[in-house]
Amino acid sequence: MSELKVKIGLECHCQMTSLKTKLFCRCPADYRGKPPNTNVCPTCLGLPGSLPYLNRRAVEEAIKVALALNCKINRRMVFYRKNYFYPDLSKNFQISQYDYPLAVDGYVTINVGGVDKVVRIKRIHIEEDPGRIVYKGSIESSPYTLVDYNRMGVALLEVVTEPDMETPSEAKAFLQELRSILEHLEVSDGSLEGSMRCDANISIEGGSRVEIKNITSFKEVERALSYEIIRQRNLLRRGVQVKRETRHWDEVRRVTVALRAKEEEMDYRYFPEPDLVPIEITDEMIERIKAQLPELPAARRVRLVKQYGLTEYEARVLTSDKHLADFFEKLALIHGNPKVDCNLVINELLRLLNEKNIGVRDLKFTPLEVSELLRMVDDGTISWKSAKYVLRRMVETGEHPRMIVETEGIRRIAKVEEIEKYVDMVFERCREDVEEALKDPKVIHRLVGEVLKETKMLADPKITFQVVSKRIEKLKTIRKWGEVPP
Repeated sequence: MSELKVKIGLECHCQMTSLKTKLFCRCPADYRGKPPNTNVCPTCLGLPGSLPYLNRRAVEEAIKVALALNCKINRRMVFYRKNYFYPDLSKNFQISQYDYPLAVDGYVTINVGGVDKVVRIKRIHIEEDPGRIVYKGSIESSPYTLVDYNRMGVALLEVVTEPDMETPSEAKAFLQELRSILEHLEVSDGSLEGSMRCDANISIEGGSRVEIKNITSFKEVERALSYEIIRQRNLLRRGVQVKRETRHWDEVRRVTVALRAKEEEMDYRYFPEPDLVPIEITDEMIERIKAQLPELPAARRVRLVKQYGLTEYEARVLTSDKHLADFFEKLALIHGNPKVDCNLVINELLRLLNEKNIGVRDLKFTPLEVSELLRMVDDGTISWKSAKYVLRRMVETGEHPRMIVETEGIRRIAKVEEIEKYVDMVFERCREDVEEALKDPKVIHRLVGEVLKETKMLADPKITFQVVSKRIEKLKTIRKWGEVPP
């Protein structure tokens, strides 16, 4: 059963967060944090007599994305009414696109476990976002349903893939690459809550296709698909046919639950939106936008490897988040040691960000302050171990690294005279170890460890070893000759 092939296709809904207004009216596109149902007008609510008018900038932003995803752009684009009844859609239809989408036949290359794979893009189209349904607790246990229409009418870009992915990891990698591309284009900010949502279509050889709706994070996509693969395999193993249906991913219980039978295209009764004329996209418009495209993640990875001597893995981790890559490049420019800078950003800063569940842009300090931290390591003011601690405190408090070092007294001890005082204390306390060290040089390391503990790891290990070794040699000489030779 485990060898049955899995097919995964994704429908990614990406808000164009760079726009100031909604897709078909002048309501602000920034709805987050607003009181419910206050960011609306007759047009986005679909009240009788209101007429939509297309946000031209949305079309230009969508063309940017289509070019970056290697798509063919249709010269004629038509909007349709997609009819269905759902509480988050007050007018009972969504203005979307059907047989004349913005673009078709593109591709994205992803990398999973060091292996490149091409995922084909079936189509890209523009549509309006519905409102937002809020449940108290889970969808099954909530005693009531709340609807907020502030989001309704926000411009969405729907990116539909072919079913080319075979594992949840590949689906996650595709979404990460798509988010990075959108961020580099500055079309969508993937860090904003709900700005990227995903419907996943999944089927196992011999079974029907199941759609999982509205998954809101990369981690949840992986979890939902993993759960659904196990569920479908168990059904097939018992000889039960998998139903063609739409399911909801319950993040609380981490299960998928049946919502409804899967709709067919005919169920939506598509027909051309009578209040919007077909849009003609000219070659001049495409060429102008193409000339303005910024450096994209794939090209940036190649440059990072060449310019800074990074590994492909390091470049891939950095470019998975545009803001992380920006942070690294600014740090490398200021501090000037790209390998060390990359190590700090990937292994320490990124780990702290994941642990705190925050993004790079939430940091209360800049690359300039991190370069100050690294300079203190370079000039021996603090150890690398202390630098990791200071970085954690910077993430937590936003304080300047030099202030943290001074107030917490974690400056590295490098003066021989100061280290000798601690050596005196340890030699007095650990007399048996000293006796052993006089016979076995390996025990010197134990004494060094005791000195480091006594200084709370602030003493320089190399200098401490030299001081302890010299003291043992001196004791040996005294034991042998009764005095230290001149």
